[in-house]
Amino acid sequence: MMNSVRHTLAAKHLTLIALALVASLAAGPASSGEKPAWVGTWLASSQPTWGPDFALPVKIAPQLENQTIRQTARISVGGKRFRIVLSNEYANVPIDIGEAHAAIAGEGSKIIAGTDRILTFGGEAKATIPAGAPLISDPVDLPLDALSSLSVSIYLPQATPISTFHWDGKQTAYIGSGNQTASETVTSAQTTDARILLNEILIDTRENDGAVIAIGDSITDGNGASLDADNRWPDLLAERLAPMRMAVLNAGISGARLLSDAMGVKASARFGRDVLAQPGAKAVVVLIGINDISWPGTPFVTEKTLPTLSALTDGYLQLAAQAHAHNLIIIGGTLTPFEGALSGTPLDSYYTPEKEALRQKVNTWIRTSGAFDAVADFDLLLRDPAHPTRLLPEFDSGDHLHPGGKGNRAMAEAVSLLIKN
Repeated sequence: MMNSVRHTLAAKHLTLIALALVASLAAGPASSGEKPAWVGTWLASSQPTWGPDFALPVKIAPQLENQTIRQTARISVGGKRFRIVLSNEYANVPIDIGEAHAAIAGEGSKIIAGTDRILTFGGEAKATIPAGAPLISDPVDLPLDALSSLSVSIYLPQATPISTFHWDGKQTAYIGSGNQTASETVTSAQTTDARILLNEILIDTRENDGAVIAIGDSITDGNGASLDADNRWPDLLAERLAPMRMAVLNAGISGARLLSDAMGVKASARFGRDVLAQPGAKAVVVLIGINDISWPGTPFVTEKTLPTLSALTDGYLQLAAQAHAHNLIIIGGTLTPFEGALSGTPLDSYYTPEKEALRQKVNTWIRTSGAFDAVADFDLLLRDPAHPTRLLPEFDSGDHLHPGGKGNRAMAEAVSLLIKN
């Protein structure tokens, strides 16, 4: 697919050159004398925390004090040095960082001996994340292999309200008392699978061929995937594209919607941050909209009125317009089957025939509108031929909504074929 459209998107190369120039100016001169070539290699899209009145628990304490958070992230492409990005986007107060370290991750909370590096920010070990803003570390001289795992430890010395996080991290984070940033293993008082403050990892590699960003909801975020297994479909896509030197960034947010804010801001509002602003961005895969259709009439959204087809298609057209204005290839994903989803729970009304009819209309539009440069027909790929409104049992995680391991692998293979062709 990329080869067939590249000749019509020659301006993309100018964009990539500009992005590389911005990264070069931000990084300063590389130690080898070469200009750096920064690209995103891992992402956890930032979300605002919510209160106890929401249907789902937030999974983290509202405040941390004199505690260390150690988190593990498996990168996509490797390189000779990296930067860490922390986010305080949804806070109205700054956050003091007492100390932060990064190291190659071992089992559990362990780090590999000899790889620990202290993070600095403008040359200083202590730093402050401004309210409503990110904080980017200085480059760290530690070569990382493709698909390797990095451990990031952050010490919060002061009473710190947590307003920015990523709810469905699918990776165990360890929270221990005191400053344990340099410790081989964190003595942990508690764990969570949410991400706290850790937003992105950038890698300096001259051999990168850009980044593919997957923006979506819980299916992309990996709700049906296994904890600590890196088997969400963007993770599996990263494995297939690593030999091509293409990074993969997961911009999925569980519960996210196309048109409205919910467990994260609407797709059009975060598209600039999570997609267009990524250094080396080359293509984006969009799979979002099922929550817009299924949430009305549930405890998530008590209002029963469904969005109109035209409202949904206008939303997709805006994403496509943003992508094309920045010379990015955009792949549209059809919405996957969800009959039987969450039945027998307080969300029993998640699926109705009326909602199914709207999903079918949306998918027909995605396939035929020409709004996207290519279509990843996830509906056709994952549905049961004998019962097309349901997931094929072997692809079902068990909740009849999220794909399991085999389903995620099939999705990754389908996107990989589109990109390679």
